[in-house]
Amino acid sequence: MNHEIFSGTHYSIGRQWGQKLAHQNVSLLSRIPFPLSEEARNFASACLPVYQKFFPEIFDEIRGVADGQGCSPEKLRTLLFSLYSITPGASCSCFALSGKGPILLGRNSDFFPELEEQNMNVIYSFSGLSQNFTANTTSFIQMEDGVNRLGLAVGLTSVWPRRIKPGMNAGMLLRFFLEKCRNVDDVLQSVAEIPVSSSQTFTAADPSGRIALIECSSEHVSVRSSPLPRNFLCAVNSFHMSPMDSRQKAAAEGWFSERRYRTMRDSLTKGRVADASSAQKLLGGEYGFLCQYPQSTGKDTVWSVVYDLANRKIYRAKGNPQRCPFRQDQRFPF
Repeated sequence: MNHEIFSGTHYSIGRQWGQKLAHQNVSLLSRIPFPLSEEARNFASACLPVYQKFFPEIFDEIRGVADGQGCSPEKLRTLLFSLYSITPGASCSCFALSGKGPILLGRNSDFFPELEEQNMNVIYSFSGLSQNFTANTTSFIQMEDGVNRLGLAVGLTSVWPRRIKPGMNAGMLLRFFLEKCRNVDDVLQSVAEIPVSSSQTFTAADPSGRIALIECSSEHVSVRSSPLPRNFLCAVNSFHMSPMDSRQKAAAEGWFSERRYRTMRDSLTKGRVADASSAQKLLGGEYGFLCQYPQSTGKDTVWSVVYDLANRKIYRAKGNPQRCPFRQDQRFPF
């Protein structure tokens, strides 16, 4: 996993991204493992009005990346706005826990290890009104889990969509939450207002102890939030709320989604997770299957993270947590 710190306006941050990649002889558009089809171009164009209305700053950042790379901003928009909708996202596990002491959000990112060198942890420090944040991603300027300076933490899991419509996709929505939202209630309000293009779950937590699970597609949004019968929520790459059952394709069980879900649900129900240390054990597979992909599958957990919101700490394993130790990241105070 690579680490970068970016600061300034959205345009200057984008230009820093593009130039850093160029200095590493990385041409972003040449490394895409799938074609930018006519379907993707048309879909991305249809999504433009949504981004212009709700997240206009992202156009400046994309233009900065394109200038730093010396490439077409239109092609970058096609790539970024069609991800998670036209092309699949990563398969992941996420949970939130809010008890008398701990307030935790934990997430494993499961993806293809041959693409692991592209995984990034970033710190964004804006000169404007956006919230500073740190986040992890397999998909460039889109984010998959992170925490902002106010202690709002959010993680996503991708769900294979049954239908898609123009809107904002999973990685851009999570990025938006980190930049624009102060707490879980702001996240819930935003997802109710912004058209969604892809299918996914978002798990959110803030330092007040408020937690929420959002299952959403281009057709519907379902929410569970505290107060809850139990003090936790968990998510994988399938929907578990009854209103969402008909709004997903069958889960790809090559990623063992339901097995991972049962491990988290059962461990959290039994009270095995009480602090950041036991959260790391859960994500590392000590309480059941969560990251133990057979090597023959060509799949793996490519990072693991625990956001300890009560104690304002971040712990990250830069690879499969069975093999890579969790270490505290002290670079981003929140």
